[in-house]
Amino acid sequence: MTTRSQLLDERAIARALTRMASEIVERCGGTDGLILIGIQRRGVELAQRLAQLIGSAEHTTIPTGKLDITLYRDDLQAIGPRPVVGETRLPADLNGRTVVIVDDVLYTGRTIRAALDEFADFGRPRRILLCVLVDRGGRELPIQADIIGLSVTTGGQDRVDVFVREQDGRDGVELVRAG
Repeated sequence: MTTRSQLLDERAIARALTRMASEIVERCGGTDGLILIGIQRRGVELAQRLAQLIGSAEHTTIPTGKLDITLYRDDLQAIGPRPVVGETRLPADLNGRTVVIVDDVLYTGRTIRAALDEFADFGRPRRILLCVLVDRGGRELPIQADIIGLSVTTGGQDRVDVFVREQDGRDGVELVRAG
């Protein structure tokens, strides 16, 4: 039997994103040359929210984009002969820019490795930072987040579900523990 427990509700996500937006600006030394790129699916909405928070606080517009890493996955053969590929849309030339990759959950690190591989096809950023709403541990690759909304320890059979109102009609983060 599985059990669900709420890790973050709508207000907690809003607070975490506000803090994360401030951390991005601090870590980047401002907003010059800053681009936020969300990983499909829920990372895109989180990147857009962070860009809006940063833009409001800094009185500027932060470019955002979206990245689909499907064709860069190291387990592409395992997901079947016809993978569903989403859109990759980057706002500008990445060369010399500071790119912040935004994702909902960091687990093994393989999604981020695929994102880094894909970026190599689009240019050479000056710097890349990783921003995640939830870091659940369990890394298989030497990848770590620079900015984290919430760290939680989970088991290999557990799951962290992130809900965003743009796709799911509500905001929340739940831990689903295998029974």
